[in-house]
Amino acid sequence: MKPAMETAMEENPEQSQEKKGCFECCIKCLGGVPYASLVATILCFSGVALFCGCGHVALTGTVSILENHFSKTVSDHALLTEVVQLMQYIIYGIASFFFLYGIILLAEGFYTTSAVKELHSEFKTTACGRCISGMFVFLTYVLGVAWLGVFGFSAVPVFLFYNMWSTCQVLNSPMANMTSSIESICVDVRQYGIIPWNAAPGKACGAVLGEICNTSEFYLSYHLYIVACAGAGATVIALIHFLMILSANWAYLKDASHMHVYQDIKMKEEQELQDIQSRSKEQLSSYT
Repeated sequence: MKPAMETAMEENPEQSQEKKGCFECCIKCLGGVPYASLVATILCFSGVALFCGCGHVALTGTVSILENHFSKTVSDHALLTEVVQLMQYIIYGIASFFFLYGIILLAEGFYTTSAVKELHSEFKTTACGRCISGMFVFLTYVLGVAWLGVFGFSAVPVFLFYNMWSTCQVLNSPMANMTSSIESICVDVRQYGIIPWNAAPGKACGAVLGEICNTSEFYLSYHLYIVACAGAGATVIALIHFLMILSANWAYLKDASHMHVYQDIKMKEEQELQDIQSRSKEQLSSYT
């Protein structure tokens, strides 16, 4: 006797063919997914989210530290407050723009992947589509250069907070506690141009500096700036990844268009040759 499973398969051959066709359809769909563009999109979204979210909170903490410990007069840090608010609005715009741009680049990846997969079929690439792909290559290159500047700019507050953290470590070291010159260890933020030189007090020394270093705002802002800088670096890597993908897809689309032109010319020549042969046969038959 045959097993029950084999008997069921023999009784329902149409059902097994249907399952096989569904499996092949799923494999075909998975083969059309632009995995490289998907990875670059996830990396881009993650980097922009880290930069914008952490940068926004870190800027707010920095203003709070300056207002509470380095600049008691509102007019001294009024310009800094306006600049920070402007940067926060810019962060909102960056987050919105890159959310839409990442989705557009992912859709472009789906389009170009479909074109490459059907290179030798009836799929036709238009000049407008190739122009749009070239435009995305140029725009991604410009954004990549711009984000290199953003990455360098985001490293500046990390450097400033690192200097302040290093001074705090010196202040808390045993050698510093054994001497009587603790009050001579200071951090002056006026030398960085953050607040004007006539701002009071403008610097923190000794025990006051130790209190600032022990606040949660300082450590939170310091670590958030580090994460924001890492997010900017991840965004740069994602844009470079996108640039390589778009350049390769644009080259494939260009080759596909040349291939289709060649195939069209070849088909026309073959058709003309067949017409000439049929005409010559007709003339020969008419003579005979």
